[in-house]
Amino acid sequence: MRGGDARSGSLFSYVDLEARVPRSHPLRAIRLLVNEALAALEKEFSALYSPLGRPSIPPEMLLRAMLLQAFYSIRSERLLMERLEFDLLFRWFVGLGIDDTVWDHSVFSKNRDRLLEGDIAGKFLNAVLEQPRVKRLLSTDHFSVDGTVNGGKISCHWGGVKPGQLGGTADMQRGPIGPLCMSAAK
Repeated sequence: MRGGDARSGSLFSYVDLEARVPRSHPLRAIRLLVNEALAALEKEFSALYSPLGRPSIPPEMLLRAMLLQAFYSIRSERLLMERLEFDLLFRWFVGLGIDDTVWDHSVFSKNRDRLLEGDIAGKFLNAVLEQPRVKRLLSTDHFSVDGTVNGGKISCHWGGVKPGQLGGTADMQRGPIGPLCMSAAK
């Protein structure tokens, strides 16, 4: 029997985000490590916020969202908030329910700045890195860099070297995003 193409949403939804994230997803292990680090910083969070006034974005959610922004190379808070609006995996990782309202990007930025100025973000990363399970994953034996973004950083325009400054156009080669200074690498 062919199913119908019903296009109206249900009035109620019984989605359990925990059940939607596969058991083998890498963010599950990361979330456990992150939650342990956040629990260790409870006193620092309490000292940073006043007991009076409107509640702000919980710092634990803010830090988890910042991790997602770094993991998934999301280039702005506006795009991060958009992704949190529709991505169930992101909502689960941050701790937002399916019906919870996503924050405005400007409110997120202001609260993020508070954590950065209070050195909470640095303490958080240190708390994650100090965990024994994380230390086993770290090594100083090898370091890799994704060079796909570096082309723009070594172009003559951004490097401060003007065309002809290194001896004319003979030492210039056309790169994927502009002229590259070949003599500078010699």
